[in-house]
Amino acid sequence: MAQWTSAVGAAQLARQLRAQRTRPAVPGARKPPAYRALADGVRLLVLEGRVPVAARLPAERELALALSVSRTTVAAAYEALRAEGFLESRRGAGSWTAVPAGNPLPARGLEPLPPESLGSMIDLGCASLPAPEPWLTRAVQGALEELPPYAHTHGDYPAGLPALRQMIADRYTALGVPTMPEQIMVTTGAMGAIDAICHLFAGRGERIAVESPSYANILQLMRETGARLVPVAMEEGLGGWDMNRWRQVLREAAPRLAYVVADFHNPTGALAGEDRRRALVDAARSAGTVLVVDETMNELHFDPEARMPRRVCAFDPAGSTVVTVGSASKAFWAGLRIGWVRAAPDVIRSLVAARAYADMGTPVLEQLALNWLMRTGGWEQAVRLRREQARENRDALVAAVRRELPDWEFSVPDGGLTLWVRTGGLSGSRLAVAGERVGVRVPSGPRFGVDGAFEGYVRLPFTVAGPVADEAAVRLAAAARLVGSGAGAETEAPRTFVA
Repeated sequence: MAQWTSAVGAAQLARQLRAQRTRPAVPGARKPPAYRALADGVRLLVLEGRVPVAARLPAERELALALSVSRTTVAAAYEALRAEGFLESRRGAGSWTAVPAGNPLPARGLEPLPPESLGSMIDLGCASLPAPEPWLTRAVQGALEELPPYAHTHGDYPAGLPALRQMIADRYTALGVPTMPEQIMVTTGAMGAIDAICHLFAGRGERIAVESPSYANILQLMRETGARLVPVAMEEGLGGWDMNRWRQVLREAAPRLAYVVADFHNPTGALAGEDRRRALVDAARSAGTVLVVDETMNELHFDPEARMPRRVCAFDPAGSTVVTVGSASKAFWAGLRIGWVRAAPDVIRSLVAARAYADMGTPVLEQLALNWLMRTGGWEQAVRLRREQARENRDALVAAVRRELPDWEFSVPDGGLTLWVRTGGLSGSRLAVAGERVGVRVPSGPRFGVDGAFEGYVRLPFTVAGPVADEAAVRLAAAARLVGSGAGAETEAPRTFVA
């Protein structure tokens, strides 16, 4: 059986190689041989996630024609990549990209820093903000007032409290997506929702198409279910979703599921426009792929005058293709572990039935608190505060990083909670190690890729402001100096969580 999960055409690879930014030549340095330059270009595309790991490369003759070089040049480049561990080949199956087996890169996330340690360490690992008070306190007080009738029941509501299911359904309907409460299941956070979806649709060995990069915790969750991840490279900057690549992967890999974050993508911050949303739904429907859409960042748009694109599920009126996941964790508070699934009624029934063997249901008090917020208008006011705070934090962090680390590159998103930063050629894994030595925690790029991509990136969340943002950038600059001097060369230890 072939080891590749997607393919890169000769014309596509040639365009990507030609589009690479070239560094100024060092005075007096000799120009590398053509095969070496080609091998280095492919290696960089793999490390940056522009060409996925386990992607089948074009045959030597095809790539030679596309690049207008000799076949001997391509053959020598492929041989160099094989020797370095960036290419594997087998007769009859072709050649596909890889990462060196002797240099394992972190796949897991970064656990939240204990609150008692926050005084000495600036934590940029978790993209989560403190609760927007007084709304959390008011919501819990409101929930306690409404709790007594529920306390006289067994307390198990596998599909969620009927009142909250109705409330969430009504909110979708108000957005122009008619929804019945039978299409909603309340879950323990978005992670609980996606875990249930993966177990229902994608058994061990099934393929799941994912954005590359993507949300670290979800990638790890999918790995642990035994799924085979098929990465689909995002465009650079805030361009987001390359529909030609998505159509190709969905057609050729035929994944059972595809997972996307169309609203202020984590980690890049990209926002998918309506044309791409419609095209993605159409491509998934044609391939018979269930499209799982994570909307946890949807509420966090910073321009009050901006018109958000319609929800992805609006382009699937029959409800046969899109399964939507929402959550209160990013828009309100991560400690309120409430998420939900919107799907066709038969899918919801299957998820609810399977839940009896998992967590039985979501805590009643937290559901009542969220229902109180949505019913009273507290949700809108709390989210407005959250947007203002996140926007101020973004501006402070962007200014601080530009001042202290002018060689680092990024595009500034219009919403969400994350900044995806190219680190000027430094190793993100080594920066993470060096950062802890100087008092700042930051997750490295490979945590958000599949099999070691994005070594030259880190993710910075909008969770600090003012003097703390300034100090975080100063400490990151100190970490960068350590790595640049060779003092931060240790391998980053695997951890367990990125929020």
